[in-house]
Amino acid sequence: MHSSHLLLEEPIRMASILEPSKASFFPAMTKIVGTLGPKSRSVDVISGCLKAGMSVARFDFSWGDTEYHQETLENLKAAVKNTKKLCAVMLDTVGPELQVVNKTEKSISLKADASVVLTPDQGQEASSEVLPINFYGLPKSVKPGDTIFIGQYLFTGSETTSVWLEVSQVKGDDVICVIKNSATLTGSLFTLHASQIRIDLPTLSDKDKEVISTWGVQNKIDFLSLSYTRHAEDVRQTREYLSKLGDLYQTQIFAKIENVEGLTHFDEILQEADGIILSRGNLGIDLPPEKVFLFQKAALYKCNMAGKPAVVTRVVDSMTDNLRPTRAEATDVANAVLDGSDAILLGAETLRGLYPVETISIVGKICAEAEKVFNQDLYFKKTVKYVGEPMSHLESIASSAVRAAIKVKASVIICFTSSGRAARLIAKYRPTMPVLSVVIPRLKTNQLKWSFSGAFEARQSLIVRGLFPMLADPRHPAEATNATNESVLKVALDHGKASGVIKSHDRVVVCQKVGDASVVKIIELED
Repeated sequence: MHSSHLLLEEPIRMASILEPSKASFFPAMTKIVGTLGPKSRSVDVISGCLKAGMSVARFDFSWGDTEYHQETLENLKAAVKNTKKLCAVMLDTVGPELQVVNKTEKSISLKADASVVLTPDQGQEASSEVLPINFYGLPKSVKPGDTIFIGQYLFTGSETTSVWLEVSQVKGDDVICVIKNSATLTGSLFTLHASQIRIDLPTLSDKDKEVISTWGVQNKIDFLSLSYTRHAEDVRQTREYLSKLGDLYQTQIFAKIENVEGLTHFDEILQEADGIILSRGNLGIDLPPEKVFLFQKAALYKCNMAGKPAVVTRVVDSMTDNLRPTRAEATDVANAVLDGSDAILLGAETLRGLYPVETISIVGKICAEAEKVFNQDLYFKKTVKYVGEPMSHLESIASSAVRAAIKVKASVIICFTSSGRAARLIAKYRPTMPVLSVVIPRLKTNQLKWSFSGAFEARQSLIVRGLFPMLADPRHPAEATNATNESVLKVALDHGKASGVIKSHDRVVVCQKVGDASVVKIIELED
């Protein structure tokens, strides 16, 4: 399986680039997060998305009500049943998002060099002279010369549907701006972004709390994507809030870094959060364009070394309307993989795009090609060096398992885990082969009823590069006599064989706990 591993640092025969790629069971090791919406909420389309390689479904609450999203989620559950493909659920909060309110939904055309007034008076009708906004504090936050950006959906910076404003004066509650480019805004809500300016609004709004405590609790969400994370304190407060909501104490918090403030406090946010989403749409407005790549590379490196999943957004915008990505976008997806991202997040492309299934499929293919030339050896050395010595017990087991698997050219690593931590540590070393993480459910009680843990842990590995979960039968405990362990192992091996990852005469590396000891063993399979 891995003899085809090329490295970009080695001379590649140009003709070999054109050789067709070998089909494999996993579309790619890099995961794909798809946002479900108007164009991707039927059972059929979601089934197509799952088959094409989506493993996390994102529900964006900046639009649509809870009933709408609940319907979509019921369809997702049906699609998971049909396709037998696991999928995790991510709730995306609105956060302190500033919006222009256009109740009549008439399109508004703005002409360069004219003036426009931003007012908190939502009773006024939106027009080319006045834009009502949902925030009273703007005059206190901005000063003449500041840049404000208004765009629909996601900021592409494409000049026909979004507009740049420069603040010319602040007058009472109103902010008067000069329009920098001609554009037409259409729809009911546009997002407003003030570049490099702190907006004094809570990171978790009351609306967000309401959605999390009702829809989130009811559906036991796996991930919460925290929009506009600015400080580690944002993550701490959110975690405290989740800990009081039943099962949601297990929900992982992914901090979305989308402005300069989040960038400045990146290190401490990374320590607190379970993962990071690099929201390049908004960041691209807060940062000069020539600095965006630098932030991406630095942030992904830090996430990789901390062993926390990193998700990159805004990669194939043009596929919202087209069947093929641009060359730059295709290269961008591959570079995100080579830089070390765990998952690619698709927003508008699947939410309202015309080709949700094709987009996921193409992104998956590009990821798979980039993974083939990912320099695992260099990455492994870097990570070991970063972790330093003495290594913790688990860290040394994980790195040894990966080293052994690469040396013996194992086709897969099987890891038994109950919290999912051991499997995530193995994935941190980016093995070239898939890691089957066999989650052993634990029986727990709250004095009233018994329940099994494990479903959260299994689904939460669906966002980590190279991790493929399966939930073991709880009747086979993780730490018992060898006989039962072997039977769980047999189930895992059979699953691997059925899915075509493991063939006879393959070598497999197994990482498991026996009693108090952690063991890494190499199995050679007979016929």
